[in-house]
Amino acid sequence: MGSCMNNYPHPVSVAPMMDYTDRHFRYLLRLISRHSLLYTEMITCEALLHSDARALLDYHPIEHPLALQLGGSDPKKLAHCAKMAQDWGYDEVNLNAGCPSDRVKSGRFGACLMKEPTLVAKCLAQMQQAVTIPITLKTRLGVDDCDSYDYLCRFIETIASAGCQVFILHARKAWLKGLSPKENRTVPPLRHEVVYQLKQQFPHLTLVLNGGLTTLEQLKTALTTQQPAVNGVMIGRQVCQNPYLLASIDQLFYAVNQPPLSRQEVAKHYMSYLEVQLRAGARLQSLTRHLLGLFYGTPQARSWRRYISEHSYQPTAGIEVINNALAQMT
Repeated sequence: MGSCMNNYPHPVSVAPMMDYTDRHFRYLLRLISRHSLLYTEMITCEALLHSDARALLDYHPIEHPLALQLGGSDPKKLAHCAKMAQDWGYDEVNLNAGCPSDRVKSGRFGACLMKEPTLVAKCLAQMQQAVTIPITLKTRLGVDDCDSYDYLCRFIETIASAGCQVFILHARKAWLKGLSPKENRTVPPLRHEVVYQLKQQFPHLTLVLNGGLTTLEQLKTALTTQQPAVNGVMIGRQVCQNPYLLASIDQLFYAVNQPPLSRQEVAKHYMSYLEVQLRAGARLQSLTRHLLGLFYGTPQARSWRRYISEHSYQPTAGIEVINNALAQMT
């Protein structure tokens, strides 16, 4: 079951998630899966254009394939930032039209863009003209009262007419009023069936299913059993809780023969990375927090989490925290 099954090279990806998918977490995930497509946290055009671009864009070479997610609604600025991303070596640029937070509403980007399909099409068209790497869109099934299936189809048709071929669909609508961003991830019901219906209606488009996917069985169903199958699946919060979920992704979906690293091996490789980052001035806790779920689902999970949590905050703490935690895993 390799990636050639639907000609889309990224059957499995990890969602862009604020406060999670920073470069340290992406490095950890790359130790577990070499082939899953990884995304940055959403970076706004304004931040990229007016603050330290290097700090926002830098990544470790191991992170490829890697996509940059942008937030914005100004076609010229988005095109400029897409070009920056391409120059920096990113493999894809994704426009966010699905995030429902207050901050994105006031900035006229994120989920509120679903109400402005013509503007989104213009943004994507200018981004595509500026670069040769893929430009993709992440969106919802609807927003507020713009939530009918007909509206969604018209939205997708408008965007596709601008040349965008890859749509990542979080299979929920968004409420811009009355629900917090966290509630918007769980309260609006999941409607995977709508994404499959869209795939039937737009077989020529590449559709990636996002939202509520937590098991390998669900991924397999979406990519192979379901008819019509989607082209890709995107996993979100479950990977933060259980990063080792990705351990068999390469074997299952990318026709890789060698076995994945064990949890212990992942931790040891990450320790070497952590040492380099600490010397460069990173805070220990910003690195170890991503390790907390590494032993999720095992009998030692709780003691692993507790040891790292209790010892990482100490001012003199270093990589011995992980060494000592590993010593308890036998």
